[in-house]
This record gives sequence, structure tokens and C-alpha cells, in this order.
Amino acid sequence: MTGRTAGRTDTATDRLPAWRAPAATRSNAVPAGAWWLWALGLATAASRTTNPLLLGLLVGVAGYVVAARRTDAPWARSYGMFIRIGLFVIAVRLLFSVFLGSPIPGTHTLFTLPELPLPDWAKGVRIGGRVTAEQLLFALYDGAKLAALLICVGAANSLANPARLLKSLPGALYEAGVAVVVAMTFAPNMVADVLRLRTARRLRGRPTGGVRAVLQIGLPVLEGALERSVAVAASMDARGYGRTARVPAAVRHTTNVLTLGGLLGVCAGTYGLLAAEGAGYGVPLLVAGLLAATAGLRLGGARSVRTRYRPDRWDVRAWLVAGSGAAVAAAMIWAGNADPAALHPGVVPLTAPVLPLWPAAAVLLGLLPAGVAPVPPSPAGFQEQV
Repeated sequence: MTGRTAGRTDTATDRLPAWRAPAATRSNAVPAGAWWLWALGLATAASRTTNPLLLGLLVGVAGYVVAARRTDAPWARSYGMFIRIGLFVIAVRLLFSVFLGSPIPGTHTLFTLPELPLPDWAKGVRIGGRVTAEQLLFALYDGAKLAALLICVGAANSLANPARLLKSLPGALYEAGVAVVVAMTFAPNMVADVLRLRTARRLRGRPTGGVRAVLQIGLPVLEGALERSVAVAASMDARGYGRTARVPAAVRHTTNVLTLGGLLGVCAGTYGLLAAEGAGYGVPLLVAGLLAATAGLRLGGARSVRTRYRPDRWDVRAWLVAGSGAAVAAAMIWAGNADPAALHPGVVPLTAPVLPLWPAAAVLLGLLPAGVAPVPPSPAGFQEQV
């Protein structure tokens, strides 16, 4: 006899301390919608500042949570690609500033390029000319903001299961959601295929760079994408995708008006929240749009004849994950209204950016999912005998 209670197995999750997050299972995994709300909160915070220190902190927070809570699924490996895209955006923004000029005046000239003369109707546009440190710094701040937005979206794409996100959509958006999820799944799978083929070529002693290697890798990648597309189409057809119920014409028209009007209100309200000029009308428009869109989607769901199999459950951990991103966004919006100079460092004259303390502390709230979200299972964890 051992000290264990009869009928109870002592698993690895039971032996975890109370303050540690449990191991992720199908029943307690964080819903995909919570991850997207968390990431969109970080992206909203990034859109409210050009301070490179705060942007770097936001990217670091997103990267740490991804490293701590992503799985080994194909879509979870796409975060590095989003980082490369962000760096590419910064480089392109700097090149545009160098060759096409900038409206930012500057006194610190770095170098001068040959300027191409343009006709009178192209006033205000120049190609080449004087390049100043002020305009490059302004372009760097602007490109870093866009890069941080992309990286935050990449964090959601790495943490959220696209198939589970589809289950959370209302019935009215099911068909559009299938198209979006298939498109979102295609890119990570393509990245995984490229990495797998490059590793295979490297093990065989073949080059992985150059035009010839890219052409030789591209054909198997496209072939694999075509095979996945055919398999997805076959599985959708087998599950009866596309079936709809008959609803009256008046209900369809009402649904379209409410949904389209609500989505327009949501877009206008979101723009008002993100733009400093629209802070007064942003919240009312957003609330009205959400109510109208919810009513329209509720009516539109009557066309869908699908059922939900094991729907996602929003527990306390899911609300904490989503709420941490919303808290970061709210704190950054409030900080932008209270002290805009701290979130938007000036470039004329040249000044070093300063890290504001309490906005930086608010950004650290985005680390909460790394502590409360369930730990993804590791292959070694299943080898332990119970």
C-alpha cells in the first residue's frame, strides 16, 4: 500500500504549487478570442505612442508571453516571421524617407543625394536632396510604431488556434470566418514547409540561399499548399459546409442593415479611440455600433444550421488574459491624453526619448498571461509514469 488515496491518481498537475499555472488541456486552454483581445490591446497601446522605449517594451512583453505559452503547432512558429516583417517595414520606411524626402525640417545634415528635378504640378514632392538626422529619426519612430503593431498581431497568430477561433464566431459570420481561418492557417503552414525543406537541404549539403535554391524550395511548398487546399475542401464538403436555413426576406434585410451599420459604427468608433482628435465621439459610436452589430449577427445566425461541438469556455483565466490587454490599451490612451509629450518624443530639436515610468508599468500588465495561462504540454511531460 502507498500513501495515495484509493481511486485517485497523482498527476504532474496535482503536484504543482498553487501559485503556478496548470498544464494546458483541451478543457482549460485559453480561448482564441482571449488571446486576440490581449494582442489587440497591446496593438492599440502601440498605436498611441512613437516612443521607441515604450514600443520596444511592448514588443518585449509580447515576445515573452509567446515564448512562455506557445505550443509546437504550425501556426505557433510564425512569430519570427512577423518580427522579420516588422524589421522590413522599418527599413522600407527609412528608405522612403531618404529617397523621397520628409516634411520634417532639420538642421543636422547627414549627406546630400542628387535631386531629380520635377515639374511644377509635383510641388511638395522631391526625389533625392538633403537628408537630415531629424527626418531619419522621425521615420524610424513612425516605422517602429507600425512594426510593433504587426508584431503584436503576430503574437495573437502564434498563440491562438485558428480552428478554435472559428468556433467562437457567431453563426452569421461562419462562412466568412472559414475563409479567414483558412487564409490565416495557410501562411504559418507555408512557413513551416519552408523551414522543413531548408533543413532537409542543409542536411544533404545543398545550399539554402540564392535564386536556384529558392526556386527548388518553392515548388514543393506550392505542391503542399495545393494538397492542403484539396483536403480542406473535401473535409468541408463532407461536413455539409454551405447549408443554410430559409428565413423571410424582411429578416434578411434587417440583418444586413443592422450588421453593416453596426460594423461601420464600430470602425468609426475605433478610429475615434485610436486618433487623438476623435476621443469625444469614439466611445458612443463604438457602443452603438457594437449593439447594432450584435443584434444583426444574432438575427443572421438563424440562417446557420450548424451545431457547436465542445464550445470554448471563458473562465477566470481567459478573462484575465483579455483584461490585461484591455488594461494596457486603456492606460496608454489615458497617458496620451494626460502627457502626450512623454509618448511622442520630439525630433526638432533632437532630444533623447525618456521612458515614462507609470505608462511603462502599465505595459508590464501585459505579462499577466505568462503567469495565469495554462502551460503548454511538453513531450517530456507525457513520459512520466503515474
